[in-house]
Amino acid sequence: MDRRSVIKNAGLAGILAASAAPAIVHAQANLRWRLTSSFPKALDTLFGVNDVFAAKVREMTGGKFEISTHAAGELMPAFGTIDGVKDGTVEMANTAPYYYFGKDEAFAIGCAIPFGMNSRQMTAWMYHGNGLKLTRDFYRNYNIVNFPMGNTGAQMGGWFRKEIKSLADFKGTKFRVGGFAGKVVERIGGVPQNIPGGEIYQALEKGTIDAAEWVGPYDDLKLGFYKVAKNYAYPGWWEGGPQLDLHINSKAWDGLSSEYKAIITSAAAYAHIDMQTRYDANNSQALKTLVANGAKLFAFPRDMMDAAFKASMGLYDELSTKNPNWKTIYSDYRTFQRDANSWFRFTEARYDSFMQNQKL
Repeated sequence: MDRRSVIKNAGLAGILAASAAPAIVHAQANLRWRLTSSFPKALDTLFGVNDVFAAKVREMTGGKFEISTHAAGELMPAFGTIDGVKDGTVEMANTAPYYYFGKDEAFAIGCAIPFGMNSRQMTAWMYHGNGLKLTRDFYRNYNIVNFPMGNTGAQMGGWFRKEIKSLADFKGTKFRVGGFAGKVVERIGGVPQNIPGGEIYQALEKGTIDAAEWVGPYDDLKLGFYKVAKNYAYPGWWEGGPQLDLHINSKAWDGLSSEYKAIITSAAAYAHIDMQTRYDANNSQALKTLVANGAKLFAFPRDMMDAAFKASMGLYDELSTKNPNWKTIYSDYRTFQRDANSWFRFTEARYDSFMQNQKL
């Protein structure tokens, strides 16, 4: 079978199976790819970023490049996307990379680490710092080309059966927390539980866990956590600006024409912005609704915040001595954050603080 027939009849998945060397797909070729997500379809923002991306690719190619989107569990488990893309089972995936810190802690840096960058700083580091270059160097080990594709903005601290008034109150709490943050939660006395989004409500309702965090008001309202735990904490110090990634199998990427590569790049950037603006537009009203339904807001106590910060910095120092991938990416990440904070403190932070105390 010649390559043109493979492209026509089987899409790029056929190329991957037919040959170890990528064939270049011309811009006029019809393609059908699959994109798997780590999230359920009920979360129309977290999962919906994939539909926004696929629609933009379809629009910019006149319908010639079709990408079907699949929720967690349809093609592979929520936490199976890295292996799925690496092995060429699917061409693309969208996920929160910190889910894979068990493979290498460096995965977390491209998503969120405790007391890390906010969303604007993270995007700046990726596009105008060394973030994209460094993470792409890392992802080559997994046959993946990565793109930023989504950010929730700073998150809430989760739902608790009882208010946490001191660090002592937190000790022993069975807390569903995503990915890498569990390492710090454990160091300050919590018991981290890594549970996919679609299973959190049942675990909280049955008392299998004492508390759970997800994202923020818009998603939390949809998932109904306020019905089984009324105390709503802030801030999510482990997710100041968590970024989702689009992952593409490197062989599939190499087989695309320059035109299709440009379209993918543009569509991912569009979807990246679309996700956070949706959250920013929807979270305020959702928070009002949650409070009207009995949610009780409380701030994490200072002694808990201080302990978590100290534990985080200690963990990062340890990882820098034993994980070369972590050291390479994290050292640049932290330098960028330090410089960004020195600027934000005079502008964004002071302005926001003033405006939030005004009556508009």
